[in-house]
Amino acid sequence: MNKAATLLRTSKRVFRAEHVTMAHGGGGSAMRDLIDDVFISVFQPDSLEDQARLTEDALSEPGAKLAFTTDGFVVDPVEFPGGDIGKLAICGTVNDLAVGGARPLWLSVGFIIEEGTEVALLRRIVATMKSMADEIGVKIVTGDTKVVERGSADKVFITTSGIGVIPPHRNLSANSVQPGDAVIVNGYLGDHGAAIMAARGDLALVTTVESDCQSLSALMETIVDTVPTTRCARDATRGGAASVLNEIAEDSGTHIVIDETKFPIRKEVKGICEILGLDPLYLANEGTLVVFVPGPEAQKAIEAMQSLPAGRESKIIGHVKSGTPGRVEMTTVFGGARIVDMLVGDQLPRIC
Repeated sequence: MNKAATLLRTSKRVFRAEHVTMAHGGGGSAMRDLIDDVFISVFQPDSLEDQARLTEDALSEPGAKLAFTTDGFVVDPVEFPGGDIGKLAICGTVNDLAVGGARPLWLSVGFIIEEGTEVALLRRIVATMKSMADEIGVKIVTGDTKVVERGSADKVFITTSGIGVIPPHRNLSANSVQPGDAVIVNGYLGDHGAAIMAARGDLALVTTVESDCQSLSALMETIVDTVPTTRCARDATRGGAASVLNEIAEDSGTHIVIDETKFPIRKEVKGICEILGLDPLYLANEGTLVVFVPGPEAQKAIEAMQSLPAGRESKIIGHVKSGTPGRVEMTTVFGGARIVDMLVGDQLPRIC
C-alpha cells in the first residue's frame, strides 16, 4: 500500500458533508478531510509532498523528448451524455499529448469548486477520472483544490497538465505535410457539440447523440507504428475539423481539398445543425482526430485504425494539393467548390 493510502487508513476522520462550504477551502481540518476522502482516497498518489517526483526509463533513451501540455475545462453542464467534466479533462489532456506522438505518462489535476457543490457530484467526477486514467495507463500524480464563493464559478472547473515521452526518431509536425498526403478522420464529426447543446435543454432538442469523448492514445500509437512516416495529427476540439484543417494548411503552406460526400456525420447532428443554422465542420469533438499520412500509405493507415474501437469509422476525407498555400477548399455534394475558412467567433461557449 502506498504512503497516501497508509495515511488515510490510519488517520482519516469520517467525512459526512453533503455540500462543499468555504471551510473546505480554508486550509484547515475541513479542507484536509475533503481532500483525503474525495480525492486522495481515489487517486492514491505515491506521495503527499507538494510536488510529484517522476522517474521513467523512457526518459533515458537517447533522442527521447518530453512533451508537456496544460488545459482548462469549464464545460456546461458538467455531466452530459457520454461523459462528464472529469472524463473530458483526462481524455482532453491525454489526447493533446498523443496527437503529437507522445506516450502519456503523468497528469496533474487542479479543481476550482463552487461553494454549495454537492459532494456526491465531486465523487462521481473523481471516480470517472480515476477510471479513465487507469484505462489509458496514465497516473494522476499531483493536484490542488480551491473553493470559491457561491456564484463565483459554476459547480466545478478543472485544470489539468500532462507529461509524456516522445520516442526517439518520432517527429510529427504540420511542417512535414506535403502535396499528395491523405487527410483522414477517425470518426463522426460534431458529436460532442451536438450532445452538449442537447444536454443544456435550452432548445428542447431531443436526440440520442452522445459525446465522442474518448482517449486517442492507443489509436495514435497504432497509426505511427503502422505508418512511421505519418506527417502530423491534431484533435479536432473547439472549432472542429475546419479549424484544424486551416491551421495545418497555414502552417504547412499547402492547399487542402476535402470532399463533403466523405464526411462521417450522423443524421441527428446534421438535423441539429440545420435547425440552428450551424456547420458541423465547426462543431467541437472530444475524441476525433485529423491525421495526415503519405497518400500511398493511406489505405494501410485506415485498416489499422479501423481495427480499434476509436477508429472504427475512419475515412479519407481529402488530400493535400499544391494549389493556393494556406487554403482549405471543399468539394460540395453538388460538385461545386467553396472555401472553408477558420471559425470566426464561437458557435457554442463552454463546450469543454
